Amino acid sequence: MQVQQEPLGNLSSEVKQCFAAIGPVWGRDINAHRDCVIEAYTPLVAAAAARAEAVGEAVTCDSDIAYGADARQRLDVFASDATRARGHADVVVFVHGGAFLRGSKSFNGLIYDNVSRWFARQGRVGVNVEYRLAPGAPYPAGAEDVAAALRWVRAHIAAYGGNPQRIFLVGHSAGGAHVATYLCDPALDRQHTEAVAGAVLISARLFADVLPDNPNAGGVRAYFGDDAARYAERSPLTHAAHMPVPLMVVVAEFENPWLDVYGAAFFERVLEARQRAGGTLPAPRFLQMRRHNHTSVVAHFDSGETLLGDAMLDFFAG
Repeated sequence: MQVQQEPLGNLSSEVKQCFAAIGPVWGRDINAHRDCVIEAYTPLVAAAAARAEAVGEAVTCDSDIAYGADARQRLDVFASDATRARGHADVVVFVHGGAFLRGSKSFNGLIYDNVSRWFARQGRVGVNVEYRLAPGAPYPAGAEDVAAALRWVRAHIAAYGGNPQRIFLVGHSAGGAHVATYLCDPALDRQHTEAVAGAVLISARLFADVLPDNPNAGGVRAYFGDDAARYAERSPLTHAAHMPVPLMVVVAEFENPWLDVYGAAFFERVLEARQRAGGTLPAPRFLQMRRHNHTSVVAHFDSGETLLGDAMLDFFAG
């Protein structure tokens, strides 16, 4: 009999209390709160990796593969030996966050590699993508990098056991903005979306704002430009009706200000567009991760809690 999981159920009572305390004030100091979350999850993810190694279930990672000429246009591929031998596995491409200005595919060797590693342990091929940052690479560079990484995946992923026609794009925070922009923004070259089997936007920045309570307003300006009059036309939310693939939107209970609102609005617009289109694409899915915050919503992967991972696997299965 399967035990019913609870959000944060694998954390100590002290850490749960800490998360509960910082949740309602998450936006007041997102950097300090992020570090607290990563400190809590790093040993759990490390322990999971050690256990998998001990029982022969570890996955292999091919690191820092170039998909473009820039030093940050790099990706890692995670797959088990069994998946590589069997082939035709779903491919999960993860694009990290970082407020457009910072971030990397690996924060400390464990987070955010944990997302791709967990999916690889479930028999998929995980791809972890790094991309160029603002201000040196402003809009639409992030989305262009998603497109470039996707081209690489389509061309090469079969060698790792992946199915190039079953690629799922997953983006967190700024990475979610880049995934959504690539898929929806009519100003971009959106070739090869036929290889994308679905998209998951996790705590994504789907509208560019510089509101007073936005702790990442500087990142928005650096990436989307100083002309606020252009923010709407450059925001994925404006183009949500163009989403061409099955969609899952995920938000945390405790978000960076407004990201949950934008996520819900994006879901609503896609749903309305699909209802008007007469059901040619499935209705989007929406999930709020209770008790989780903007960082833990991805940092918890491969730590023992599988609520979101299981929901995503169900989404991939259709």
